[in-house]
Amino acid sequence: MLKLLPVIAAIGTAIAALPAAACGTDTDCKLGDRHYRIAMPDGHDGATKVGAIVFAHGYRGSARGAMRNGNFRRMVSDMGLALIAVKSASDDWVLPNSPRRKNIDGSIEFNYMDAVIADASKRFALDTDQMMMTGFSAGGMMVWNMACNRPDMFAGFAPISGTFWLNPPESCAKSVANVIHIHGDDDPTVPLTGRPIADTHQGDVSEALAMYADHGKFGKTTKREAGPLTCGDRKNPDGDMLAFCLFEGGHSFRSEYVRFAWETFKSAGKL
Repeated sequence: MLKLLPVIAAIGTAIAALPAAACGTDTDCKLGDRHYRIAMPDGHDGATKVGAIVFAHGYRGSARGAMRNGNFRRMVSDMGLALIAVKSASDDWVLPNSPRRKNIDGSIEFNYMDAVIADASKRFALDTDQMMMTGFSAGGMMVWNMACNRPDMFAGFAPISGTFWLNPPESCAKSVANVIHIHGDDDPTVPLTGRPIADTHQGDVSEALAMYADHGKFGKTTKREAGPLTCGDRKNPDGDMLAFCLFEGGHSFRSEYVRFAWETFKSAGKL
């Protein structure tokens, strides 16, 4: 037994030197009582740094559910990027003016996102300068709040079919984020002008865009067609982007909208 002690000690040292318990597409990456999931590009060598798309789910969604969208996951992999699926603190994102949370400042979720990026960049080979955040429905609301409160965390923000609850904030962080908002022109779940939910109301997309256009000193709108999307693009003197893109239809998510946002930011030199 004495002869085995050095061997056992060596094994213990090796285990201690290993990274935190493996996590990924099918296993949660634990962060205290929170978690996220991540899918690196197929065939990734484990060392080369890659960019990432961070996705925030809708109401009652999950990181696990996001990873089950095989088409979305394959698309992100084919783009040579990692997909990071984040998970709300409860059934929904804990954001200002959300149902029964009018006195919440959102810091629970903002601090969680700080922890996700810090943890993921330690565990995996990620280029944190090449990251975009997107989300659908309630996840789009999370994205807008992140763009306002953590503008420097991502190179671009692409909220889909979701905006601020009730009213846009009076002010955002000093830095100006690049934002592409995508929405269906006949969305009954999150209408462009919002609708009552419990003791609050969904926000009006036009008010959010007006607030941010003023915040970032964005100029006149230039119209363009981009496949199924009709966009109004704005820029400010610093070259930051604010775009509003409509598609025909209701409350729906398509992977190609995420690719469109990424490629738009990339072609503009933001990624």
